[in-house]
Amino acid sequence: MLLSYSSSNGFYGLGFGGLGMLYDPTMILVLIGLVISLAASARVKSTFAKYNKIRSMSGLTGAQAAERILHGAGIYDVGIQRVQGNLTDHYDPRTKTLNLSDSTYMSTSVAAIGVAAHECGHAIQHQEKYKPLVLRSTLVPAANLGSTLFWPIFLAGLIFSMGPLMTAGIVLFTLAVIFQLVTLPVEFNASSRAVKILGTSHICGDQEVSAVKKVLSAAALTYVASLASSILQLLRLIILSGGRNRD
Repeated sequence: MLLSYSSSNGFYGLGFGGLGMLYDPTMILVLIGLVISLAASARVKSTFAKYNKIRSMSGLTGAQAAERILHGAGIYDVGIQRVQGNLTDHYDPRTKTLNLSDSTYMSTSVAAIGVAAHECGHAIQHQEKYKPLVLRSTLVPAANLGSTLFWPIFLAGLIFSMGPLMTAGIVLFTLAVIFQLVTLPVEFNASSRAVKILGTSHICGDQEVSAVKKVLSAAALTYVASLASSILQLLRLIILSGGRNRD
């Protein structure tokens, strides 16, 4: 999954404690996180667009390259299917399916092959029981629970000045942050595998591999940006909690 952002950059104008809260200075943390995320998103889209115009010398589509990579790794039980959207590519370990977006599946561009190879990297991680991937899969329920419930629980604690509720909200959001932290090595490793495989299998030439590196490096920044944004949000929750506890 190449574009993945935390949806928990909320708390836009809580409106408690009079006009002072409407101009909450901790909002700057949310704005910084937003700028970081937007910059990373723009970078990956522009980089993909640039190399999406360059046709791979192999002439393989993203789907064909993915099939060749999977079979080369001895993986024959992973399905490859097309999904709607742009850069919505992802590997689903539950159904063992490689889902390639419209911009990847039938495209013969260097960028598309790089993205497809990255998702194959996740399938290979799954086959090898790559420990960070196993840990991330284990954390999914907790991370989903945390990202869903942290807001109403923390908000209730803020409204009623109940410290334990605010703390519970912070702990829940921390689970989501930990999930994003664990995601980084999983994504970096998948990209590293993709670059190596494309080079050794000669699906891409040396210059094309260099282009793939740029596409995947830009994509990796989206995960770094997401983590940075969430850490800033977590810091904001802690600051708001401390301020309310002193009231």
